[in-house]
Amino acid sequence: MTMPKHVSTLLHSFLLMVFIGSFSSVVYYVKKEPSVASAAPGNPAAAATLIASPVPTALPTLRTSPEAGWSLVQPGLERRVFEVHNGQNQHVESLYVWRLDQRYFRLDVAYEERPKTLQAWQAQTRAAIVLNGGYYSIDNERYFPDGLTIVNGQASGRSFNRGGMLAIQPSGAELRWLEERPYNPNERIQAALQSFPILVRPGGELGYGPEKESHANARRTVIGQDKNGRILLMVAPQGYFTLHRLSAYLTESDLNLDMAVNLDGGGSTGILVANPEELISPTRPIPFVILVYPR
Repeated sequence: MTMPKHVSTLLHSFLLMVFIGSFSSVVYYVKKEPSVASAAPGNPAAAATLIASPVPTALPTLRTSPEAGWSLVQPGLERRVFEVHNGQNQHVESLYVWRLDQRYFRLDVAYEERPKTLQAWQAQTRAAIVLNGGYYSIDNERYFPDGLTIVNGQASGRSFNRGGMLAIQPSGAELRWLEERPYNPNERIQAALQSFPILVRPGGELGYGPEKESHANARRTVIGQDKNGRILLMVAPQGYFTLHRLSAYLTESDLNLDMAVNLDGGGSTGILVANPEELISPTRPIPFVILVYPR
């Protein structure tokens, strides 16, 4: 049977439209297929063009920024205050800490038979920081340090066989545990002082255990050295700490201490920072001090 002409025309038109649509789909697939293939694992260079990678940003240089809790006083000198609370959450003490980078600062020791205020010591020495030293005795109104003291390379007094020693050489200062490293008189040391007890033993261990607890509260001065070699000057002026309590507090703190030595406390506890000016004043004059100078 012969198909009517108008039906044949419609059928041919329909088939032509189907063919054109199929061809267009093939062309679209061929054009789009390479983009999919470019993301394949075998072509990492091309894959990178498909995934936008974040552009790394410059991180802050931690060496020039103080750690959390520390304020930068000046290059190489940081300050921090620990607010201490008891079991009833009552504020009982403020522990002031200055941390020195020895690339920027050096230490020294000064002594005179007649004691001076910290202000007088600073005016005489022009030091950036003045901290009270170790224990001393008085004989006929003459003041002299207990233990060995070295000033300008000249040694005086008898060395302790316990406690700690601040030894200062041109290359820098270090703390020593005398039981582990006794004083050697043949060693050339520019300046030194000795004091006791050890509050933090080398390696960051507890230095003054509970078996030694005397329950004697007092103002405290401490010198420490952290595991990066920095020197820490610490003052607790409100009289809360016993020696054991302070030893435990420092050992458990985040100060990263390698060693810490107790200095003279009570009425001797004090520190003067010249710039910016800050003073925690002793209640009596001091015969010998630790000095800090910029390099």
